[in-house]
Amino acid sequence: MRHFLTALLAASALGIAPASASARNIVLTNDDGLTSNVVALYEALKEAGHDVVVSVPCTNQSGQGAALGIARPIAPLKTACLNAAAQAGDPGAGQMTRAGLPTGDFHYVDGTPVAALLHGLDVVGKARWGKMPDLVLSGPNEGQNVGAIILSSGTVSAAQYAAVSGVPAIALSAGAGTESANLDNPLSDEVAHRTVELLTHLDARAGSGALLPAGLALNVNFPDQPAGARWQLSDIGSYNAYKVGFTNDMAASASPMMQMMAKSRGMDIPALPGVSFDFNTAAPAPEQMDDESVVYRSAIAVSPMQAGYAYPAGGAVLTREELAALLPAKGQ
Repeated sequence: MRHFLTALLAASALGIAPASASARNIVLTNDDGLTSNVVALYEALKEAGHDVVVSVPCTNQSGQGAALGIARPIAPLKTACLNAAAQAGDPGAGQMTRAGLPTGDFHYVDGTPVAALLHGLDVVGKARWGKMPDLVLSGPNEGQNVGAIILSSGTVSAAQYAAVSGVPAIALSAGAGTESANLDNPLSDEVAHRTVELLTHLDARAGSGALLPAGLALNVNFPDQPAGARWQLSDIGSYNAYKVGFTNDMAASASPMMQMMAKSRGMDIPALPGVSFDFNTAAPAPEQMDDESVVYRSAIAVSPMQAGYAYPAGGAVLTREELAALLPAKGQ
């Protein structure tokens, strides 16, 4: 798998483009809701000839990871979705009602990121294609997802869920500067352009086959300024770009990053217990220089991810014979 990606990124670095690209069926999801990033990527994918449906959460669901809300009915909306994607009183899941969006392509769910993905796969995509899509793209997120934080990331979790289900999937994350209230941000356009660049190379290598090898997903993180950035293979690794911890007083320990996040959501930070969040200012060790937490600062970090919890073949700690020997003897 790593050889596959090395060859892919080498081709991208050289600017090699195929003569033509296949039209793919794509479900586009995220954990932020209707954003400039998702609109820009939808438009770029459509321009490249792909058939795309969007299914995203009604409101920002960052940090919800792989939560599902199993067996919890979704009632009609009590308040409007982010950026007026839908209004109070609209169904809990359905087509966006904001004016100017292409009819039939943009959908929302008043739920978690994985719930929005499932709506895209099981309802919208099935109605459109009668089968699973060729690709799931999750993002681009407003803010990079690197290091241990990916375990809580709805962006990464949606891609993982798709990959475990057998659908090629890529998680995409960009800088926080891609946030935009009017769904029009030049940085979003650049991230979308670079994403299509990557997909074009994947498509050229795949031919009529799957875009990624079975069991492989990608976590792609763009630098804050993606224009002209090189592609670089990276590891998820052990260096964390963020410091996450529990505090007994969120207001007293609120970092500038936390204050910015609260402001973007129209919230105040209370003097109550909760999880704190800040940038990690410690320098990475020499062996961590290929970690995506380091690479994304200057290059587009592309990290291969094993789908789900499967362990690489041949790397098991225990053997079948060892486990068989643990079985109780007859009569016990």
